[in-house]
Amino acid sequence: MIDLTGIEEMDRCREILQTHNWDLEVAVQDTLNMREGSPSVYRPPSSSMPTVVTNFPNQRFYQAVRVWRPQGIFGWGYFLLTFPFNFIYQSLLSVMRFAWSLIHPDPRRYVTDPLGDVLNFIQSYQSKYGPVHPVFYQGTYSQALNDAKRELKFLLIYLHGDDHQDTPYFCRTTLANQDVIAFINTRFLFWACSVNLPEGYRVSQALRENGYPFLAVIVLRDNRMTVVARLEGPVDPTELIQRLQRIMNDNETSLVAARLDRQERSLNQTIREEQDQAYLESLRADQEKERIKKEEDERKEQQEREEHEKKLAEQFKKDEIRRLKVELADQVPDEPPPNEPDTIRLMIKLPEGRRLERRFRRDHSLKYLYYFVFCHDQSPDSFQIVTNFPRRVLPCEPTRECPEPPSFREAGLSQSEMLFVQDLDT
Repeated sequence: MIDLTGIEEMDRCREILQTHNWDLEVAVQDTLNMREGSPSVYRPPSSSMPTVVTNFPNQRFYQAVRVWRPQGIFGWGYFLLTFPFNFIYQSLLSVMRFAWSLIHPDPRRYVTDPLGDVLNFIQSYQSKYGPVHPVFYQGTYSQALNDAKRELKFLLIYLHGDDHQDTPYFCRTTLANQDVIAFINTRFLFWACSVNLPEGYRVSQALRENGYPFLAVIVLRDNRMTVVARLEGPVDPTELIQRLQRIMNDNETSLVAARLDRQERSLNQTIREEQDQAYLESLRADQEKERIKKEEDERKEQQEREEHEKKLAEQFKKDEIRRLKVELADQVPDEPPPNEPDTIRLMIKLPEGRRLERRFRRDHSLKYLYYFVFCHDQSPDSFQIVTNFPRRVLPCEPTRECPEPPSFREAGLSQSEMLFVQDLDT
C-alpha cells in the first residue's frame, strides 16, 4: 500500500484498507481516484438496484436510427426474395435464444462484484480506445447515483455495446473529442459500463435501452433521482454537446431548488445546533452554579456543625471545670492556724493581679496548692505555678504519670514564699 500510493503513514494505510474491506486493488484505485479530485466512491456492495424514476413525463429522447432501403429494381428484387428466409431465420434464432436462456440462464443476471465490473470495463476500454476520454466514475452505479444526489450534479450514464457496429465510431470520435471531454468533466459525473458485464447488464435492464451507443442523463427532481433524457444511436461531438446543454438548461432549475432547499435545511440545522449548544452551555452553567451553591451550602453546614460541636465541647469543658472545682474544693485541707509549727505561708499572685494568701502544712502534697488555686473563681482554667527566685515551675498538678506530686518540703520551699500563677491559654 505504501509503495503503490506513496502514503508513508502506516496508520493511514491501515485505515484505508479497513475502509475498503482489505481489498488492496480497490483501496489503491480509490485512493488514486480521489487524488485526481474525485470523491471516494467505495461503498459496501448492495444487491438491490437503487430506485430511479425512468418514466419522467417531460423526458427528452434522442434517437439516431439508420434505415436501410433497397436501391433500384435489383435491390428491391433481392429484398423480396430474401425477406421470407430472413424472417424465418430471425424467428428461429429468437426461439432458440429463448429456449437456451431457459436451459442456461444469462450469467449477467447475477451481480457478484459490481465495482470489479466497472473497473474491468475501464481497463478494457483504455486498452482498446486509449486514455483520451472523459473521466470515468470508478465506482458502482449505486455509488454514482448516491454521489450525484449528494453533490447535486448531473449524472451521465453510458452503456457500452461491445458488439454494436456504431460503438467504435462513438468511442474514437465522440468520446475522444476534447470539447466533449471538457464539457462532460466539468458538468457531469460520468459513469460507464459494458452491457456484457453483470453490472452494466443490470443497469441496461433498469433503464430499458433500445439502441447503442446509449446515454442517459439522471438528475435529482422532486427529491428523486430521475432519468430526464435518453440518447440512443451515434451522434457527433458538436450535436452531443448541444443536446446535453439543452438537457441541462431544462433541468437546472430543479438543482437550483434542491440547492436552496439544502441550504435552508443546513441553515436550520445550524441554527438548531447553535440553539442546542447554547442550551447545553446554559445547562452546564446552571449545573455549575448549582454545584458551587451545593458545595457552599455543604461548607456552611460543615462549618456550622463544627462551630456547634466546638461550642458543645467548650460548654462541656466549662461544665466539667465547674464540676471539678466543686469536687476539688472539698479535697483541699483546712488552713492550719497561724501558730501551728511546721507550716508554710504562701503569697500567690493571680494573672489579673489579685493576691491570695494561704498556709499549708509542709508535709502536704503540692496538689493541694494546685486545687486551691484552681478552685478560685478568678483562676485560669489552665495554668502553672512558678516561684519568684530562683524561678522554677512547681510540679503541683497531678498527672497520669505523676498522680501524687511532691510535698512542700520535698519541693524545697522555705517557710514563706511568693508564687506566681501563669495562664497557659494566653
